[in-house]
Amino acid sequence: MTDLLELSGPALDPASGGAASSLVILLHGVGADGNDLIGLAPHLARVLPDTAFVSPNAPYPCDMAPMGYQWFSIQTQDTALRLAAIRQTSEILNAFIDAQLAAHGLSDDRLALVGFSQGTMMSLFIAPRRDNPCAGIMAYSGRLEGGAELAHEIKSRPPVMMVHGDQDELLPVTSMTDAAARLVDNGLQVETHVRPGLGHGIDEVGLQIGMSFLAQVLAGD
Repeated sequence: MTDLLELSGPALDPASGGAASSLVILLHGVGADGNDLIGLAPHLARVLPDTAFVSPNAPYPCDMAPMGYQWFSIQTQDTALRLAAIRQTSEILNAFIDAQLAAHGLSDDRLALVGFSQGTMMSLFIAPRRDNPCAGIMAYSGRLEGGAELAHEIKSRPPVMMVHGDQDELLPVTSMTDAAARLVDNGLQVETHVRPGLGHGIDEVGLQIGMSFLAQVLAGD
């Protein structure tokens, strides 16, 4: 068996200075790196003082830019090839998640995933296929990959919060509504928010929604 690539990236210890009672893993979009989302951590830490944050770089150099990383190539339009690439990356990301939980002595129910764009795609693909449900998925500006296969691959049903701009120039807002419908069909609890006038990004209202959602699902810090 080929050794899996090991992910690394910026991290932030709990603001309280104590041991982490929960973990938030932030997954960036294509062409970015872990530094792109770790900047959210100090804001989230205001409501999650006992939470550790980590924002790994995706495993592959971006094939559409001179810098940054990608979880999988978006150049191929072949659905089967893209899904195969996502499955390969899922093995790498799942190993990273398991290692981070073990390092902090935590179980899946104390884990939340926060994704943006391609990071949301990975979050929505991985979390329902893990044996044990995580505390929640905060999904910004993404879509659902592998939706047709989910019905016979789903193992857990964590709650999902989705936020998407109605002026998103890269992924239309219908990407969110279509994903939410498929997830609900598979028994997940999903809440969606459309941000008027927002393009492909996270605004202050979206950040506040994320803070409230994470504080709720990780209650007990």
